Amino acid sequence: MPLNTDRLTAFAQSLVQTRSYTGEEGPVVDLILAEMRALGFDRAWKDENGTAIGLIEGQQPGPTILLDAHCDTVGIAPGSTWTRQPFGGEIDGGYLYGRGSADMKGALAAILHGAAAVDRARLAGRVAVSATVMEEVLEGTSLKTVMDALRPDFVVIGEATELNLNRGGRGRAEIHLETIGRPAHSSSPQLGINAVHGMLSIIQGMEQVPLGQHPLMGPALLVLTDIISEPYPGHSVLPTRCRVSYDRRLLPGETHAGVLGAIQALRPGNRAEFRAVIAEGEHQSYTGQVLRQQKFFPAWVFEEAHPFVQSALRGLRAAGLEPKIGAYRFCTNAAYSAGQAGVPTVGFGPAAEGDAHVVDERLELAALHKAAAGYRGIIEATLSSK
Repeated sequence: MPLNTDRLTAFAQSLVQTRSYTGEEGPVVDLILAEMRALGFDRAWKDENGTAIGLIEGQQPGPTILLDAHCDTVGIAPGSTWTRQPFGGEIDGGYLYGRGSADMKGALAAILHGAAAVDRARLAGRVAVSATVMEEVLEGTSLKTVMDALRPDFVVIGEATELNLNRGGRGRAEIHLETIGRPAHSSSPQLGINAVHGMLSIIQGMEQVPLGQHPLMGPALLVLTDIISEPYPGHSVLPTRCRVSYDRRLLPGETHAGVLGAIQALRPGNRAEFRAVIAEGEHQSYTGQVLRQQKFFPAWVFEEAHPFVQSALRGLRAAGLEPKIGAYRFCTNAAYSAGQAGVPTVGFGPAAEGDAHVVDERLELAALHKAAAGYRGIIEATLSSK
C-alpha cells in the first residue's frame, strides 16, 4: 500500500499527545496496537513487559527483520519553560512539537507506516515491529524479551540519525563509588576519618583514568553525575559515607573488568575504605513486570562492508535518500541487539541526537515522511525475493 503522509502525520501527533513517561506507557501501547491492526499487520500484541509487537508476513519464507523504537519518554524537567504545550502535539511551520516528537515517537510512527507500505509480494521473510518500553532507564532490556521471542536475523534501531545510516554506537556504564570513614565530633576531626576527604582524592584520580578513542565514535567519556554524603544534614559530625556516580561512555571492545580495573586501583588520600562497582538497575513496567539489569550497556560496530549495512544503504538510496555512514554517540537499544546478542544491526531515523530531551522538542514533518520511505526501503532491500 502507498504511504499516506497525512495519516502518518496524524498518528505521530496522536502519539505525542499521549503522555508515556517510563513505566506509564500503557495508553500509548494501546494506541500503537490499534494502529498496527488498522494498517493491516498480520498480528499485533503486547508482551509481558508491555511492549507492543506487530508482524507482517511476506509471501515467501525467509529471514526476519525487526524494526525497534521505544515508546517511553523522559519527563519535563522541573523549572524548564516550554513555549509549546509538551503534550499538545502542535504542528507549526512544518514541525511537530512536543515531548517525544524527536525521541522517538516520530520514528515509531514512521516505522509502523513504512512497514505497512511494503510490497508483500516482493518479500521473502517477515517484518517485525516493536515499540519497546523502559528504554530510557534500561537500554535493551525490554528489547531482549522481544528478540528472545522472535529471533530476528536483522535489527533496525529507529533512534535519531538525521536520516543517515549508523553502523555502530557508543555504550554506557553507570559506575558507583563509595568511601566509608569513621565518625567523630567535628570539634575533634583527628579522631575520625572523613569520607568526603577520601572521595575528593578519588575524584582527582578519576580525572587521570586513561580513556580510549575510536575513529568512528570519538572518545570514551567519564563524567561525574552526582555526589552525596551521609549523614545529611550533618550536625557537628564527620561524614562517614560518601557516594558518587559516574556516567562512562563506552567504546567497542570495552569490558566490565577493563572499565573497573583502573578505578578500583585508586586509593583515598586518607584511611577511608573505598569500593567501585557497576550499578544495578531495577524498574517495574506498567504491567507489573520487574526488569533488572546491571547498568553496563556495550558499544557495538559493524564494518561498512557488512552485507546488512550495504543492503540498508541500498534501500535508503532506492527511497531517494543520500545517507552518510556514521555511529551513535549516545546509547540505544542496540547495546543489546548488537552489543550483546551480536545480531546485525543498523540505526536510521529522523531528527538529530541533540534534539532529544530538550525544551520545545520538535520534529520536522518532511523528515518524518522521508524516514517512513527509508524504513520501507531498508525492508524491501533486505528481504527482497528478487
